[in-house]
Amino acid sequence: MFNHLAAGGGSALCGALATIVAIASPSPALAQSSSGAMLPAVTVTAPQANRPAPKRAMRSAARSNQAPRRVAARNAPVPSQAAVPATVPASLTVATAQQALREIQQTPGGVALVTADAYKNSTVANTIKDILDYVPGVFAQPKWGDDTRLSIRGSSLSRNFHLRGVQLYMDGIPINTADGYGDFQEIDPTAYKYVEVFKGGNALRFGANSLGGAINFVTPSGRDPFVNGVSVDAGAFGFWRLQANAGGSNGPWDGFVTASTQASDGFRDHSFGHSTRVSGNVGYQFSPDFETRFYINANDVRQRIPGTVSKDSALTSPQTAAAGNIALDQQRNIDTVRLGNKTTVRFEDTTIEFGAFGVDRHLMHPIFQWLDYHYLDYGGFARVTDDRNIGGFRNRLVAGVNLLDGSIDNQQFANLAGQKGALLSSSIDRSQNTSVYVEDSFYFLPNVAAVAGTQFLYATRDRRDRFLSDGDQSGRTEFNLWSPKGGLLWQIDPTWQAYANVSRSAEVPSFGESANGPGIPTIPFTSIRAQTATTYEIGTRGHRPNATWELTYYRAQIRNELLCLYSAFGNCNVTNADRTMHQGIEAGAGAAIFRNLFVRGDKPDKLWLNVAYTFNDFRFDNDALFGNNLLPGAPRHFVRAELLYKHPNGFYVGPNLEWVPQGYYADSANTLSTDAYAIYGLKAGFDDGGRYSGYIEARNLANKAYIASSAIIDRANANSPLFEPGTGRAVYAGFKVRW
Repeated sequence: MFNHLAAGGGSALCGALATIVAIASPSPALAQSSSGAMLPAVTVTAPQANRPAPKRAMRSAARSNQAPRRVAARNAPVPSQAAVPATVPASLTVATAQQALREIQQTPGGVALVTADAYKNSTVANTIKDILDYVPGVFAQPKWGDDTRLSIRGSSLSRNFHLRGVQLYMDGIPINTADGYGDFQEIDPTAYKYVEVFKGGNALRFGANSLGGAINFVTPSGRDPFVNGVSVDAGAFGFWRLQANAGGSNGPWDGFVTASTQASDGFRDHSFGHSTRVSGNVGYQFSPDFETRFYINANDVRQRIPGTVSKDSALTSPQTAAAGNIALDQQRNIDTVRLGNKTTVRFEDTTIEFGAFGVDRHLMHPIFQWLDYHYLDYGGFARVTDDRNIGGFRNRLVAGVNLLDGSIDNQQFANLAGQKGALLSSSIDRSQNTSVYVEDSFYFLPNVAAVAGTQFLYATRDRRDRFLSDGDQSGRTEFNLWSPKGGLLWQIDPTWQAYANVSRSAEVPSFGESANGPGIPTIPFTSIRAQTATTYEIGTRGHRPNATWELTYYRAQIRNELLCLYSAFGNCNVTNADRTMHQGIEAGAGAAIFRNLFVRGDKPDKLWLNVAYTFNDFRFDNDALFGNNLLPGAPRHFVRAELLYKHPNGFYVGPNLEWVPQGYYADSANTLSTDAYAIYGLKAGFDDGGRYSGYIEARNLANKAYIASSAIIDRANANSPLFEPGTGRAVYAGFKVRW
């Protein structure tokens, strides 16, 4: 495998792999133990004490005559969670964390599931970074407010604003617009029971048309435990948040609602903002095997933008905003309403899910111009899962269809110090996306499955220009793309899996990809081709009573990657590169390195180490302009670690570390880079799994000036304004009550 490494990357990758194998490999004693617990999909461990195991909800008699082997596999114990009262039947439309874990572990590739307990009760949980910090392979760095630079396996490196290359979902309803853009302002980390991460082509069920994959944020139902709660958080730079949730069930009905309101002055000048977010759902069970659920989500976000600055400014005066952002009063303001329905019908061996959704989003975005965009997105989905024995062999078939269409009423005005001036452009942009997929897992051995699948994507992008004084930019483009996949999934024992797969992904460009300006080619959006990649992946994940691990190596060969190859007026123009390569290691480990320090018995105290390491080797492949240069925008090495002392009464305390040991380039010419940095923090709190929890958390204790993320460009100089300073020393505290 390593004979295929790109020039200059092999020795570093081999060394990184050797280091992580040494960290992640379980000891012989652990290797011989067998807890019978199903595998975790991520090495994030919550600081609270163990909770009682859940009781299974009663199932219909029609499902009692399954093959003993399959019943045993499905009912294997899982990591403990708060018990669901025996009188409350489980929801069919909203899977429990245990059910979602079983489902996601059917994937022969890199996936993760992060429960709310892993972050919500022990951190300020203010951005997507707080959720995904310990998921290897994910690079998430806040820029200002809720906005974050997010990349999975090198996706979205060319996006200096918004998101592309990762599909975001809320309860299976798209957050991204129909043409592919995503934002983070609508994500409320306090609202979810767990978050699913599907890396790369492993996001087949969501229409795997992106290199980065998909992330699904799942809210509770009224049938979950502790559906009522109140929390308050406050801390540095004027941050405060109030949050409350309520729910319950009554016969066939159940409901849940959560709301939060928050505000912050921000670390940097001109970065203050406030937001209010509400999510809720109502479900009805016609029978134990038939349930429908309606969803609503609404957001009101107002946020100032401090802007990117030069490297010198970021490191010597990190709180200073870009002068142009202040002069133009640059902002990103969003109002959103999202409605959806999901219905689940379960037969003896087959489960059918279907639903529909609609999203009304208004973006009010004064930047270099005053952008006034009104989005209307809508669609539907259907999925069937058939799990049965065929000729004495278990076979699991999954098939489905996703529809996502939408329009953008696009108007841009002159920005007069934050006020609308003259109309400068106007268009109606329409997108259509239809994906059909099928995947079959055939267990030719009781613990080994051969997995094969494919996905077909039909997509169109159609622009009708309504402002013709500067020429007619109307146009239409159409895509027909196949993404096949094949792999193996080996259940080595009940707590240990190995996997391998080969997958293809295809990413359709958005309306924002094009090039024009003095001295560069004019490339309209209709000339931009789809980005395609073939990814090879091999890995393992496991869970023992006092150790967890995840280790994946992948290599993606990419054609027509959407990258910044030209710039004009300092702005990046995203077009198609020729050939590029992304490869890396995603490694995580968790272990109780000491036990029985002060408390002995069945529930001893522990000193628990969590480590998430990501190695990135992204580069051009004999490009005519940039040769084999490294791709800009992401560090080669990224480490997150924490060491927590955990007492069985729920108390925990310990330090944490974020380390980028080598700076990374901000331009494709590899002339300007960030600097290496290490920042450390400390947190303490209590959470015994009961009604009350609280925390205090200190971040960047040394008040280190560092660059958290970088925009990219083709060729930079020392004064290029590309950098987002990291936040200085900050302390937060919070308290939660639930019942």
